Amino acid sequence: MIFHPTPLAGAFLIEPERRGDARGFFARIFCEEEFARAGLETRFTQANNSLTGRRGTLRGMHYQLPPAAEVKLVRCIGGAIHDVIVDLRPDSPSFGRWFGAELSAENRMMMYVPRGFAHGFVTLTEDAEAFYFVSDAYAPQQERGLRYDDPWMGIEWPVTPSEVSAKDAAWPAFDPGFHGTESFRGLR
Repeated sequence: MIFHPTPLAGAFLIEPERRGDARGFFARIFCEEEFARAGLETRFTQANNSLTGRRGTLRGMHYQLPPAAEVKLVRCIGGAIHDVIVDLRPDSPSFGRWFGAELSAENRMMMYVPRGFAHGFVTLTEDAEAFYFVSDAYAPQQERGLRYDDPWMGIEWPVTPSEVSAKDAAWPAFDPGFHGTESFRGLR
């Protein structure tokens, strides 16, 4: 695996190293030893799968507060998504900044999302399917979110979201008091 640092501290795009021949290829998408060497999370407790039928559908921007703050390892296994993360760790040099990248079945790239980050994506194709590992179980009482169009973040989506769930559209504008990001202090 090749770990490409993003402009956000602790977040990576991960590229599988393909070993191939006339039959096709083999690539590792997770290796505890390689993740540990890179200083990344090695324990994942759930694997989630989502299928989104329509292009332009937005899912996000979600995160969980400690003690349920989670690391995510996201890969698109069908179609394409534009995956976005926002650093919400007050002590981080990249606090408040966002980063986005295309993840697709074709490029096989993965996004490593550290604890203390909001995460979401917009679908770039019909029938976009994402598969992701998370380090903690879903805890509804710890769930929070950010508005995908909050001017505080200023995310530049490559397509205008045409479908957003009522829940995701209802998140308030960023407010550290409401969002509890102070509890991310000290996370690296």
